[in-house]
Amino acid sequence: MSAVLTPDLCVIGAGSGGLTAAAAAARLGAEVVLIERGKMGGDCLNYGCVPSKSLLASARLATAWQRAAEHGIHYPPPQIDFAAVGDSLDRVIARIAPNDSADRFERLGVRVLHAQARFAEPGAVEAAGTTIRARRFVIATGSAPAVPAIPGIEAVPYLTNESVFANRELPKHLIVIGGGAIGIELGQAHRRLGAAVSVLDAGPMLPRDDPELAAMLLAQLAAEGISLRAEIAIARIEREADGIAVILGDGARLSGSHLLVAAGRRPNIAGLDLAAAGIAWNDGGIRVDDRLRTSNRRVFAIGDVAGGPQFTHVAAYHAGIAIRNALFRLPARVDYRALPWVTFGDPELAQVGLTETAARAGNHRNLDVLRWRFAENDRAHTERDTAGIVKIVARSNGHVLGATILGAGAGDLIQPWALAIARRLKISALANLVAPYPTRGEAGKRAAGSFYEPRLFSPHTRRLVRALAWLG
Repeated sequence: MSAVLTPDLCVIGAGSGGLTAAAAAARLGAEVVLIERGKMGGDCLNYGCVPSKSLLASARLATAWQRAAEHGIHYPPPQIDFAAVGDSLDRVIARIAPNDSADRFERLGVRVLHAQARFAEPGAVEAAGTTIRARRFVIATGSAPAVPAIPGIEAVPYLTNESVFANRELPKHLIVIGGGAIGIELGQAHRRLGAAVSVLDAGPMLPRDDPELAAMLLAQLAAEGISLRAEIAIARIEREADGIAVILGDGARLSGSHLLVAAGRRPNIAGLDLAAAGIAWNDGGIRVDDRLRTSNRRVFAIGDVAGGPQFTHVAAYHAGIAIRNALFRLPARVDYRALPWVTFGDPELAQVGLTETAARAGNHRNLDVLRWRFAENDRAHTERDTAGIVKIVARSNGHVLGATILGAGAGDLIQPWALAIARRLKISALANLVAPYPTRGEAGKRAAGSFYEPRLFSPHTRRLVRALAWLG
């Protein structure tokens, strides 16, 4: 007979969202069972954020010599051991892994099961010969790379984010299908480490980002020698003697040594038997309401599998919403108004709230679009890195609608603007902030301050100053 567990909460999936939910529930005194069929830490730790940002850090070091001469420092181009770079990524993962390990969660009081979970009925899950009848369930199984239905792709070897970091052979020519964040980041990293790189997309590159600033980042990539081909059709893919060939819609043939598919994600729902639990889903993921409840009100879905924005920080945010609903029965709801995201290229491209394009398409009238270039920032000059700009979209009454930042450290610099949108602050809150000098954060303050320049330095204000002077 199988064992039966009756915890307060059963979490399926030990990625960012599942681990956050399980840890929070356990620390609040709930009995928790956590089920994971693969690696603890999920996609982010093993195949996503951690190895990709580690690879980008290595790639940035590989090009530091090109910028050194301006500092009066001269040294030859580095010798790149691509296999050793890959090994260094494994060491980073290994250093972080204990935070996500089964041992740590068991010390927190979580019962960890390494198995495939399957719903047996609306209120029960089976895993590893154990039946879990929990008060509430959280599905946090994440997503996997989607492979487009391109003729011939099934007959050639290709990489995805789940395999590219295990590759120890420097590609002679890496062809990337997909011009989103993953394709752009990994394309730039491989180019800087010595590979020729081509990025192809059936639509625009970086389609979610502000077109003006995205174009600036793409221009940088092109300057580094990356071939970018947007709005391009792929007719088929063929195997060649020394690699693969991508046949484009116009008949052109693009030969490469390696193929990386970065063309979106699909939800991990196979094997869950959602129908047995009365849980509705579609190709985009499990259907949830704004409280992240599925059609089975005892079951919540969070992170990528819920079909919303696919970011690690969203999964962790979802976990908090689900815990408040599941354990405290509070009607907490998701709110994406202040959701930030970053493409970690060099320079970084960060976004929160509405882009200028989205604001105008949403019929927001009387917009003020504010800009401040890092070329006008003293810290950027001291670092000899003045690429990029801060761009703010606000209503004429000063309410902040969105911010886009392109530049070094943009992922950190976007955070005050996320707070401003989340707390419905006006532009004055950022304009009146005392920023330490010299920092890149001053660029955001100066952009905010520019909102007042037409009013402050108007003829009316000048007349007022003269009148007050006349009064003594």
